[in-house]
Order: sequence, then structure tokens, then C-alpha cells
Amino acid sequence: MREASNEPLPTLPTRADDSHKGDHGRVLLVGGSRGMAGAISLSGLAALRSGAGLVTIATPRGAQATVASFSPCYMTVGLADNDDTFSVAAIEPILELAERADVVAIGPGMGPNGVVRTLVKRLYKYLAAPLVVDADALNSLAQLPTALQNPGGPRVLTPHPGEFARLTGRACPLQRAGAAMALAARDPTSQTVVVLKGAGTIIATSEQYATNKTGNPGMATGGAGDVLTGMIAALAGQGLDSWSAARLAVHVHGHAGDLAAKQWGEVSLIATDLVEHLPAAFQEEPC
Repeated sequence: MREASNEPLPTLPTRADDSHKGDHGRVLLVGGSRGMAGAISLSGLAALRSGAGLVTIATPRGAQATVASFSPCYMTVGLADNDDTFSVAAIEPILELAERADVVAIGPGMGPNGVVRTLVKRLYKYLAAPLVVDADALNSLAQLPTALQNPGGPRVLTPHPGEFARLTGRACPLQRAGAAMALAARDPTSQTVVVLKGAGTIIATSEQYATNKTGNPGMATGGAGDVLTGMIAALAGQGLDSWSAARLAVHVHGHAGDLAAKQWGEVSLIATDLVEHLPAAFQEEPC
């Protein structure tokens, strides 16, 4: 077990003077449902503020207008829905969109159902691009016991302790670093990074881990994890490997939370405050 907590943070590649939006990552975010459109919208806003060149959100038609209303800066694709979430007819279009993306994130606001489980299974096994798995996609993954052993490419899992318990079948232990590494080690191809969220978030592969030192209790608020999902996807889309993207995103996410807490206090901090403080957080880091 190698601890990398004190090693220098990863940095983003320097942008060329003649670069264009396609050079900075085509990010596809999959999620949302009626009543939970805000979750995937937060991911989209965070991906934009984390430098993604192009962000597309695939969401059920019933949620598309709400998702689009959050920002004119990302694109939305409304897909077939049933009972306010994705229907079977949405699976193939999502897979086609994923093949054209540099990185995909899935889960925020999706709601649990069999369609989500089928979609997660196919993306996890066959998508060659990096895939960030969060929220209801993690809960679907927990019902696919062999999926973790067969990733089609780099994977980042972002469970909170409850989701971790569902993934592993046991409560999250006090020794979280070893537990996160053990979960990553279920992947024999060593392509999986686990971000075990909470105070002192753990970022782990099967061989190393780091404990994050930024952040505060005010970040224990709905939507904060959705922001992190968009950040990890954006950084991976800009060329960082999964370990580096996850480690840098978690650090900057916590730093943005600390800046927000200084302005609003921990009690009043909400997830949109994190997005609003990302520009300053990135400027203050060697990114």
C-alpha cells in the first residue's frame, strides 16, 4: 500500500495558443429525470467551469427543458422516456453518443430502474473511453457483481459511504484507504480508480491512495457530489489519466468549498456555491 497524499498535485496540460474547443475534451454526461434534473445540470456546469471544451447532457425528454434552462453553454439531447426517466428506446442513442465522446459520466439524478442497469452494464463493459460512475449508476453497478471485473476502459467510481456499502456488501470501515484499494483491486486490469467521498476523501487505485486535505462540513449538502462528477469528467477529457483527474478534481472541489465557506459560512453553503468558486479555486492551484 503506497500513500501518495504528499506527492505534488497533477497539473493540466498547457493550452496551445491556437487550440480550439475540440482540443479540451468532448464530455458526455448522462442522467437526470423529472424532479431530479438539477443533479445532472450541476455536473454540466461543473464540467464547463473545469475546462471542458464541449459538454453534452443526455437526459430524458421530460427533463430536457429544465436541464437546458440551467445554462446556454452546454448542449442537451432529450431521449425517449417512460415514467419520467429513460426508457429502453434511449439506450442505443446514448451508446452512440458515448462513442463520439472523449469521456462519459453517468448517474446523477437518473433514478434506479432496469433500463439504467442495462445501460450501465453495456457502457461499463464496452466503452473504451474513460467512464465516471456516480449516484444511481453506482447503485445499478452494485446489482452487477461481475461488472467490476470487466471494464472496457478506464473507470472512476465515486461512492459515498452508503453507495460503497451497496457496492461491496459491507459497511464502510474506519480504515477507508484499504477498503477503497480493495474495491479498485476487483478490476484485474488495474483501470479502476475509487473516490470514496466524505471527510478526507480517499482517492485509490489497487496500488496507491491519497487522502484529500481540502473541504469542510458545509459541503455535506445535496448536489456537491454531482459537481465533483462533472469536474472529474472534464479533467479526464483534457488529457489527465483517471488517477490524476480524480485526485486534482477532489482537491480543487474541496478548495472551492473552502472559498465558498469563507464567503457564506458552512451552514449556508449550497452546491451552486461550489461551481461559482471553481474559477478562483483553479487559479489558486498549479493547474
